[in-house]
Amino acid sequence: MNGQFFISLLNPGIGLLFATAFFLLWLNRRERYVAYAAGAYTASAISFLIQDVGPVLPMELQRLPANFGFLLTGVLFAAAIVKRYGLPVPWRAMAATVTVSITIFLWFLLGQPSIAARILSISIGAGIIAIMVVRALWPIEKPYIIDRALFWVAALSALNLIVRPIILLSLGGGFDNYVGFQQSVYWTTVQFSQAMVSILAAISLMVAVAVDQISELRRQAGDDDLSGLLNRRGFEAQAGAALRRCLDTDRPVALMIADLDHFKSINDNHGHAVGDAIIAAFGAHVLAVGPEEMVAGRIGGEEFALLVPGAGIEAARQLAETVRTGLHAACADRIPARLCPTMSIGLATGAPGTTLSVLLHDADQALYEAKRTGRNRVRTFTPKAVRLAATAG
Repeated sequence: MNGQFFISLLNPGIGLLFATAFFLLWLNRRERYVAYAAGAYTASAISFLIQDVGPVLPMELQRLPANFGFLLTGVLFAAAIVKRYGLPVPWRAMAATVTVSITIFLWFLLGQPSIAARILSISIGAGIIAIMVVRALWPIEKPYIIDRALFWVAALSALNLIVRPIILLSLGGGFDNYVGFQQSVYWTTVQFSQAMVSILAAISLMVAVAVDQISELRRQAGDDDLSGLLNRRGFEAQAGAALRRCLDTDRPVALMIADLDHFKSINDNHGHAVGDAIIAAFGAHVLAVGPEEMVAGRIGGEEFALLVPGAGIEAARQLAETVRTGLHAACADRIPARLCPTMSIGLATGAPGTTLSVLLHDADQALYEAKRTGRNRVRTFTPKAVRLAATAG
């Protein structure tokens, strides 16, 4: 065995290593894009083994499955990146590219043999597939560094696949046979550049998987499963950030606290399943009628908070009335017909220097007033100084 043999094992070894790693990740996350990545590295390893280590077939026909595998590697890796963003995978366009590349490859394998032409047909085909990834990711928002890294990995891969063979073949000429090809500077360059791109791509996608996992854990930690809204921790984090943005840009902001009336009595008389159904219906109702920027959370057993950026007092009051009056209809198909749940809502608006805790306190005071005056109504917080002045007048 010579050094060339061990070099030829470099890419199959890398491929099998990362295929195993992505398979183990898939067992944990069960995300389709992770399975695509595992398939891509499996195809890469098998293709390099057929190309460099496998037996030689008549008319060099072992080159056909090897190069088809290289294209399949590109297809599956492209699918992994695109699918990670929830974008439609361009299966038809990639299948057409593979078909054209393989057709050209076969012509220069069986019809008019040319190693250089075969290299170009496969490399450019794989490069076009990489360009499809670049095109898919170009317009989307890239909130994390890893999102930008994946974009540039795709761009680097396209550049490597298209420009490299054109430059090296133009400088080094063609090849008379595969013995000369596999001992050439070009093939050595392919082995090492492909290894580097494979490692960079795998690490980038693994980091992306880790980022997705962390985001999912944060989402689960901040969500209330029953209502479909945020839990108290999640609400305070998101509402606090939204409130600061509003105050920094002089936008109005309103906060309301809604409390289901006589909820303990509902649970006692109709069972907790009915109470849970009302909470779930309320959560769906709020998400349906609230504006897109609204931050809504369940901050207690039957208590909810809604922060509405951009809402002045009148807009907030209208939204509160919509939430209140729509509750019964939202629950109608989930609870006994004779049951008519109601809610009380306290409303407060932000002022310069207001903190979330102050807004929550003010809205809670307004909620207390709504309950004190008969429930099933909306009340707006009025500062004590204003109330005293009105009384004195």
